Amino acid sequence: MGHPRTDPAWGTLLELGEQAAGPLHLRLVRALRAAVVGGRIAPGSALPPSRALAADLGCSRWVVTEAYGQLVAEGYFEARSGSATRVRAQSAARATAYGRPVQQAPWRPEFDMLPGMPDLREFPRKRWADAVREAADTLTPTEFGYPDPAGHHALRERIAAHLVRGRGAALDAGQLVVSGGTLDGVLRLCRALRAAGHTHVAMEDPGWSRLRTAVTAAGLTVVATPVDDDGLRVDVLRRAPHVRAVIVAPAHQFPTGVVLSPPRRAELVAWAREMDGLVMEDDYDAEFRYDRRPVGSLQGMAPERVALLGSLSKTLSPALRIGWVVVPHGLLDGVYAADAVGSPPPVIDQVAFSRFLESGSYDRHLRASRLRYRRRRDSLLAEIAQLLPRQRVSGAAAGFHLLLHLTGCAAGDVVRGAARRDVRLADVAEYEAGEGAWSGALVIGYGNLADSAVPGAVRRLADAIQEAGGATGQKPG
Repeated sequence: MGHPRTDPAWGTLLELGEQAAGPLHLRLVRALRAAVVGGRIAPGSALPPSRALAADLGCSRWVVTEAYGQLVAEGYFEARSGSATRVRAQSAARATAYGRPVQQAPWRPEFDMLPGMPDLREFPRKRWADAVREAADTLTPTEFGYPDPAGHHALRERIAAHLVRGRGAALDAGQLVVSGGTLDGVLRLCRALRAAGHTHVAMEDPGWSRLRTAVTAAGLTVVATPVDDDGLRVDVLRRAPHVRAVIVAPAHQFPTGVVLSPPRRAELVAWAREMDGLVMEDDYDAEFRYDRRPVGSLQGMAPERVALLGSLSKTLSPALRIGWVVVPHGLLDGVYAADAVGSPPPVIDQVAFSRFLESGSYDRHLRASRLRYRRRRDSLLAEIAQLLPRQRVSGAAAGFHLLLHLTGCAAGDVVRGAARRDVRLADVAEYEAGEGAWSGALVIGYGNLADSAVPGAVRRLADAIQEAGGATGQKPG
C-alpha cells in the first residue's frame, strides 16, 4: 500500500535545546513532535534512518531509536518492517488540536463558473517566456538593484500610452505608479487618503468584497452605497457628507454588469469636485465589450479628481501580480509617502510586460480574447435560452460574467444543488453588504470555462434550479 506523501524529512531543522532541558532522546522527541505539529514534516514523509540521523546530530543511534519508538507509540510515526519510519497520515488530525489547521486540497469542480477568472488555458506562454528572456538579457547591472517604488520607467511610459490610446485616459507617465494589482493600488491610495484626513470610503453595493478588506486594512470605514440599473446612486452618496472618496467600476460594474450612465458619470464628477474628493475607478475588465460601443474611462473626464486602477488579473493572469494606478497630481506626494508605498512587482516581470506591450503582443492577446469570450458568451446565452427560458439574464454586454435572475427558487439553494453536481456558482448575496436589492440572482462566470463545457454546465445548472423549485421550461426528469 502506497503512502499519500513521500517527501523526505532529512533536511528538517530540529531545535534540540540546551542540556539543561533534559536527556537528549527526550529533547529529540519534543523537536520531532513540534516539527510534525508545526507542519514542517508533512504526513507520509520518510524519516532518516536512525544511523544517518544519529550521525547528523552527533549522538548515539540509541537516542534516535528511542525517540522514534516514543513517537510511534504516541501515534505520530509508523514503522514497518523493511520500510522507512514515516509520519503517520492521521497525525494531521493531531496537528489541528494544537491550533494549526491542516490545509485541505482545494475543491476543483468539473464546471467552475465563479466570476473573475480569465481563460488561463490561453495564457500566451511562449510569447511571455520570450519577453522574460529578453528582459533578463537586456537589463543593465544597475536595474538588478533595488527597484523604483513607482515602477520601471519604460513600463510606466508604455502603460500610459496604452491607457491614453485605448481607454481615453488623460495622464503623463509621471502620474502612473506600478502596483502589485488592484488591491495593492487601492491600499496605497487609501493610506494616502487617511494621511490627508479622510475617514470613510464609499463602495458600490453589491461589490467586490476584497476591496472592502483593502479599505479597512488602510484604517478607513467602508460606506456601502447602492447600485441600480444606471450604476452608483450618487444621490445616496450626497447624503453622507463625511464621505469624500468612492470606489466605482463605471465601465462594467461588478457583479451586476451595469454601466454607469452618462448623467450619473457627470453627477459623480460634479460630486467629487464639490467635496474636494476622489473617485477611484476600478477598470478591471473594460477591455472586453461585445454589444455596445467602448466606454471611455471616467478619469479622462476629470483627471484631477479620478484615480484610474487596472491590472493584468483579468486580461492575462492574476498570478503575474502586475497592476497600475494613475494618481491625480495633487495626491502623488501622499502616495509616495513612506507609509503609502507598497512593493512593486519584480523588475524582470515589469520589463517583460513592457516588451509585451511594445511588440504588440498584448493588443493581439486582447483582440483574440474578445473574440473567444464573445463566442463563449453567445454559446452560454443560447444554452440558457433553451434550457432556462423563464430565467432572466442581465449584464452580459461586456466582461466575462453575467447575472441570472432566478424565478421561483432561492439562489442559495441553487448554489448548493449545483455543488452537489460538481458545479461551482456564486450567489450575488455574497457580494452584498446592504439590503439586498439584487438578491435572487446568480453571478455566472464563463471566463475560465472551456467552450466544450458550456452545454454540460448549463444542463447541470438547470437541474439544480429545477430541484430548488425554480422555473426552467424543462420537462421533469
